[in-house]
Amino acid sequence: MTTTAITNIGSLVTNDPSVGDGSALGLIQDAAVVIEDDKIAWVGPTAKAPAADDTYDAAGRAVIPGFVDSHSHLVFAGDRTQEFNARMSGRAYSAGGIRTTVAATRAATDAELEAGLVRHLDEARRQGTTTFETKSGYGLTVADEARALRIAAAHTEEATYLGAHIVSPDFAEDPAGYVDLVTGEMLEACAPYARWVDVFCEKGAFDGDQARAILTAGAAAGLIPRVHANQLSYGPGVQLAVELEAASADHCTHLTDADVDALAQAAGTTVATLLPGAEFSTRAQWPDARRLIDAGATVALSTDCNPGSSYTSSMPFCIALAVRDMRMTPDEALWSATAGGARALRREDIGRVAPGARADLALLDAPSHVHLAYRPGVPLVSGVWQRGRRVH
Repeated sequence: MTTTAITNIGSLVTNDPSVGDGSALGLIQDAAVVIEDDKIAWVGPTAKAPAADDTYDAAGRAVIPGFVDSHSHLVFAGDRTQEFNARMSGRAYSAGGIRTTVAATRAATDAELEAGLVRHLDEARRQGTTTFETKSGYGLTVADEARALRIAAAHTEEATYLGAHIVSPDFAEDPAGYVDLVTGEMLEACAPYARWVDVFCEKGAFDGDQARAILTAGAAAGLIPRVHANQLSYGPGVQLAVELEAASADHCTHLTDADVDALAQAAGTTVATLLPGAEFSTRAQWPDARRLIDAGATVALSTDCNPGSSYTSSMPFCIALAVRDMRMTPDEALWSATAGGARALRREDIGRVAPGARADLALLDAPSHVHLAYRPGVPLVSGVWQRGRRVH
């Protein structure tokens, strides 16, 4: 076994309220972390750190848990620059633009799709992301959805079957037939590569009854539900997510009081995952994180990295947006981007710095995590450890 001690950490975020200052972030000043192989072995003051095989001096800089990006769409080809340019010139966003990416993805080779996925993963890792979820949803045929998940599963344990992204253009006149495909042959081909099943429950995509059928079929096949809910309009997505005990309801932009209450009551089961990159890139209404947090809901932050509505892989950028435009405090935003993401993936081994957790860490070129929001757009992540190995 090999041990590494990171010492002289100016401010360490543990997300363990039993240590340090007793806050949700469990802040320890002048701290050290000892890594043993791929796990955290010890956390505490630098002066009490046990001996280790190797030592890294953090020189007073902050260390945080690696970001947990619990919602992304990284298996795709092409981009939608023209669509973005037109939208920024006044055209509203709708779900239909996905068809452009579907055509490009179907035309791409496996090697091209995997190269794109790896490029985006490397980009995210350099910005401190150490765990990511990603979805299918840009193939919309049995073969294309299965190959997307096969490619994704080679790079993450958190692959999501999203055959129900939109109704396939091939079934434009037969939405019911497409739901049958998604819940039948396509599900059978995709389930071996996925942990999760997702559906875009929205006008222009799938209504409540269709979404229920898709999620129920996925659950029967052993997949855990999560839902694209209430992004573009008020709708049944959040209530359906809570009813089916989905791990997360994602977007949560248009919420009634009943939706907020439902998410608060289901705080231990269903996480409200907010995706501010989508609102930034579509000039849409911001989700009201303050309303959700004050009600008692569990909130996660994620990038929603995709070529159409949120082409960013930067969790620090999403933190800055959440603080500036969604009324989150810097502490809340960081917790949601780390421990909150872990909750959305129903994981206890990530999103925190505590003995037994996976050794996923990000070193900031700053004395405090608050700089992530205080200095937006600045590349503050200067070191990343993933599974105990320094990768950046």
